[in-house]
Amino acid sequence: MTLPAAAFIALLTGLAVADGPGIDITKLEAVNAKVEAVTWKGAAAIKLSQEKPADDALALVKGETFRNGTIELDVAGLPGATAGEGARGFIGVSFRIQDAAHLETFYIRPTNGRADDQLRRNHSVQYVSRPDWPWERLRKETPGVYETYADMQPGEWIHLKLVVKGRDAMLYVGGATQPTLLVHDLKLGEVAGGVALWIGPGTDGYFKNLRVLPG
Repeated sequence: MTLPAAAFIALLTGLAVADGPGIDITKLEAVNAKVEAVTWKGAAAIKLSQEKPADDALALVKGETFRNGTIELDVAGLPGATAGEGARGFIGVSFRIQDAAHLETFYIRPTNGRADDQLRRNHSVQYVSRPDWPWERLRKETPGVYETYADMQPGEWIHLKLVVKGRDAMLYVGGATQPTLLVHDLKLGEVAGGVALWIGPGTDGYFKNLRVLPG
């Protein structure tokens, strides 16, 4: 995924609006993504798929600047028809986006949620920070700190609620009343930036009910 920093920030102008059961497609700007308005599991939704299979894909919410507060949305991710063996249906939300190379992301791996392998289950929920903290580095240097388990299934709607304050973040998965994953050292620090829908390699991703509440 490549985009000049100035152009990337320019995409964040306008007004972000959640539109009833879905998301207003006119308020989204694609980066390495195809964005479509569809129906999934009986609900109006936005579908994201990749243009370049090896890279992450984003749909930026125009005009949204987020530092502290709450982001809520429903997601459904599953491996696409041509996905490789390692595809997990990676899907989530990016925030505090500075440019294409600097952003924070929480995401889930839906195919891991009910895997027979316990180690795979432990990798169901993930935090990463581009550019310096990909999942590989976090898992190697601090195993188990930035990922955890939650029950989920590929292709099914899953509610995500992200609460951010300073360098602290709490992710709630599937309507949980207690945080599923706690992060106390967001790697980009206390900055404000954009918000985007996010999918990883090999994913068909569906999104609805986006709410961004500053606080």
